[in-house]
Amino acid sequence: MKRVISLLAVVIVLCGISTDAVAQQSRKTLIVYFSESGNTQGMANIIHELIGADIVEIEMQHPYSDNYSALLDEAERDLIANARPALRTHIDNMDEYTTVLLGYPNWYALLPMPVYTFLESYDFSGKRIIPFCSHGNGMLGESVANICKSCPDADVREALSVTYSGGSSLRSEIRTWLSKHELLKE
Repeated sequence: MKRVISLLAVVIVLCGISTDAVAQQSRKTLIVYFSESGNTQGMANIIHELIGADIVEIEMQHPYSDNYSALLDEAERDLIANARPALRTHIDNMDEYTTVLLGYPNWYALLPMPVYTFLESYDFSGKRIIPFCSHGNGMLGESVANICKSCPDADVREALSVTYSGGSSLRSEIRTWLSKHELLKE
């Protein structure tokens, strides 16, 4: 085994490949988000532009209503029932990702129920989960604690919370947050 590792090191040096590039290649990153109003989707798109990772939207088989009042009723009904709405989204190669940036709106100081469905559909053991959240004024609420409870063997990192669509400083805030997590592409 030592000989194989040494040979790999020689190939890396001879080919002029930096060890940082090799390490980055072995750490595959996924941006996954749930968004109803578009605020979280906007954040996800900026993150995607800045780091170039794969991106997937969490979509329900039976989406909530487009009518905001009805949507609130449906979301509250699912919350009270502790429902796990069926998802249209399925990621066949989830085991390839070591880092998952998880985006969602803060609903009732918790994760939206479709996000629980997503988290409970995969094994996040040993993966880094880095949350990002849009909210009306509730900040992160209990959402990060809920991620930790749903994925007890994951490494849940510092989250980013943004009020509504974030305003003119959003790109800068996201860049700073991504830099803390060493995810910015050079």
